[in-house]
Amino acid sequence: MASLLFGSLLVFFLLGVPIAIALGLASAAAVWWTGDIPLLILVQRAFTSIDSFPLMAVPFFVLAGKLMEVGGISERLIRFANTLTGHFKGGLGMVAVVTAMFFSAISGSSAATTAAIGGILIPAMIKKGYDRNFAGSISAVSGELGVIIPPSVPLIVFGVATGTSIGDLFIAGILPGVLIAVSLLILVYFIAVRRGYPSDEKATFKERWDGFKSAVLALLMPVIILGGIYGGIFTPTEAAAVAVVYAFIIGVFVYRKITPKVLMKALSEAAITTSIVMSIIAFAGLFGLILSREGIPAQVTDFFVELSSNPIVFLLLINLLLIIVGMFMETSASIIILAPILTPVAISMGIDPVHFGIIMVVNLALGMCTPPVGVNLFIAAQIANVKLEKLAKALIWFFVVLIIDLLLISFIPQLTMLFL
Repeated sequence: MASLLFGSLLVFFLLGVPIAIALGLASAAAVWWTGDIPLLILVQRAFTSIDSFPLMAVPFFVLAGKLMEVGGISERLIRFANTLTGHFKGGLGMVAVVTAMFFSAISGSSAATTAAIGGILIPAMIKKGYDRNFAGSISAVSGELGVIIPPSVPLIVFGVATGTSIGDLFIAGILPGVLIAVSLLILVYFIAVRRGYPSDEKATFKERWDGFKSAVLALLMPVIILGGIYGGIFTPTEAAAVAVVYAFIIGVFVYRKITPKVLMKALSEAAITTSIVMSIIAFAGLFGLILSREGIPAQVTDFFVELSSNPIVFLLLINLLLIIVGMFMETSASIIILAPILTPVAISMGIDPVHFGIIMVVNLALGMCTPPVGVNLFIAAQIANVKLEKLAKALIWFFVVLIIDLLLISFIPQLTMLFL
């Protein structure tokens, strides 16, 4: 059954079938062909895969990020970030990274971060004389912070798939996200100096204070979310609902950017995004059921143990595997399928599941800005009006830096476990 399962899945991928449908069809084909499992189980398993209270956080965080995106918060974050880094060489590029870090703590989505920040800053960078490919590449790689810095939809999915504390995963994602942001800032600065990109005048204290005041309500959202979770006030799912209410109040009554028409558009886009994620989770859960019945997790465990019991070797192999997987598969599907298989192996080798969850999400986040299916690449290329292959070539040095960050996160557990 396993060979039929993976073979049919590969065929569907090659035919360009959407990943959620491909997972469902491959699972149905394997079940129908063997006849070992009643077909009714297909529907039951798909439903139970999303019948989870923690997963309710996904639509709420998606909607909260969408409300903040259309509520005028992007401009305020960019203004504040510009007062902090705009005076450096390549200041606008650095503003893109800093703003993406701020916005990531609101949206929980890589694509939303890339679109919201890139839509404003890519044209601004091009106007200032930045190379189009360089401008697009900054936004593409910065966008991956959206799934690392909490709140993060993939971290929620990992927590549900493995039974790991979502609150702990949120806390563990903070330092790795900051590390990646700082390394990108350094790289942008050196490239900008080498190419002679311009800088703005240094902001005065008053300008920085004004910028902070204009963005403070947005910056408070992650404080409220994480503070509420660790203060025992609400669960991560309840925190997501609070985030929606907060974003709605700020966008409608404070910034007054959300009109009924804008609200309906935000609700529609959030519903579409949620339906895609939930469909993937539902059918990936069915796919995972068949893998479990075939004993694939145990076989994978035995394979890695026989190959090497050294955690360092294991992490190197896993990093290589996940980078390749991330290039071809959507993040949530990859987590639902692989996390239940690989996490027990990691635990058996003494790796904390929270640490392993961050490693997995950071790995798969790289796939969001690498061909052939990197969603951030497509968004940035469209905004910058450049060919995908040229944008991918401009990403080489960024990718090198991200690999170094990944290795540091993998082999220095304190970067994820310091606050736990």
